[in-house]
Amino acid sequence: MKSKNGLIALLMRALTLVLLFAICFNLAACAVRIKAESLSEGVAPRSVTPTAELSRGSVAAADLGLRLLREADEENPLFSPLSIMSALGMTANGAAGETLSQMEEMLGMSIEELNIFLYSYLTGLPQGEKYKLSSANSLWLNDNSRFTPNRDFLQTNADYYGAEIYSAPFDNSTLRDVNAWVKQKTDGMIPKVLNDIPESAVAYLINALAFEAEWLSIYEKHQVRDGTFTAASGEKREVELMYGSEGRYIEDEGAVGFMKSYYGGKYSFVALLPREGVELSDYLSTLSGERLNALLTSPEYTEVKTAIPKFEAEYSTDLSEALVSLGMTDAFDLQRADFSRLGSSKAGNLFISRVIHKTFIEVGEKGTRAGAVTVVETNDGAACPPEDPKEVYLDRPFLYMLIDSEASLPFFIGTVTDIGK
Repeated sequence: MKSKNGLIALLMRALTLVLLFAICFNLAACAVRIKAESLSEGVAPRSVTPTAELSRGSVAAADLGLRLLREADEENPLFSPLSIMSALGMTANGAAGETLSQMEEMLGMSIEELNIFLYSYLTGLPQGEKYKLSSANSLWLNDNSRFTPNRDFLQTNADYYGAEIYSAPFDNSTLRDVNAWVKQKTDGMIPKVLNDIPESAVAYLINALAFEAEWLSIYEKHQVRDGTFTAASGEKREVELMYGSEGRYIEDEGAVGFMKSYYGGKYSFVALLPREGVELSDYLSTLSGERLNALLTSPEYTEVKTAIPKFEAEYSTDLSEALVSLGMTDAFDLQRADFSRLGSSKAGNLFISRVIHKTFIEVGEKGTRAGAVTVVETNDGAACPPEDPKEVYLDRPFLYMLIDSEASLPFFIGTVTDIGK
């Protein structure tokens, strides 16, 4: 009997060791092992006084998102204006002269206004048990002796953006580090952002955004039914539609829409469906940041019957051409770019070579997951229900947003023109 008990005890100890090993292994696998040298301790963030005035930044974010949507010619474009503003804001802190002026004009705010807006908003993001919006920033600097970063540039981005700062050899180990950092900060939704690092690259300025929230009212099984989505091409697609009833209705001359809350009420899904006979592209051309903000801040509190298609989208683009079209020309010009406040290189003038933007969204019965990353690569010269409730069924192309309900700030904005081809 003792022998049997001893064997059982031995097996239990062995099982415990196996479980402990498995836990340790999983924790190690989840952690990001950055080989690059961290400079963050040497550039500690200083105290910043936040502002409570966020409306100007909310309008600027809405306006930027709309302008980028109008520039996009791909199917189902999805942008995170908040992520783009963060990455370009960090970059603008290294710009001067006409380069800075063009970036400020394109972003809709001076760099000083943008810094304090993003600091104030991103340091106070509402988070709870069933909802989360997180943002992270990092700077990756080539440790080649030809490049010297400006100390004030690093300090400003540590102060306002809480940027993690790394000095790295810009080889395959750095490529792995950057992609691992992005994967972790987007909760695995964007596992890779860079395929290569060119020899002329001297810095990467990166923002990563992750959102996950459960609906305030989760869709029950009987609310999800087969339906049809009419794509922009006119083709019919079989989809699953989630039917419900919401309490905030929005409309203007060209579209009708609604807001659906996530758990906690801090964030909302917003959809605008162009009226019959109005093309989505034509409706987008009528919107500005101010006009969209006015819609988001003044919904009608009334019952609206809704249907949202279950959908998932991934989007990846180089924003360089779009940003040039929006007036940010000098930053991409080797000869004219002025990033003297960012740093200097013995190999030549600094300029932006790429602005990579990747997004992901998944909308289903329980809620929404969304991730975004923006990488700036700099190179050197080398209510009571009414009798007749409203109806908004998203069964044809529509505009949608994920917004901060209090600030009316769209941190994701996109269009659905086709589903499930």
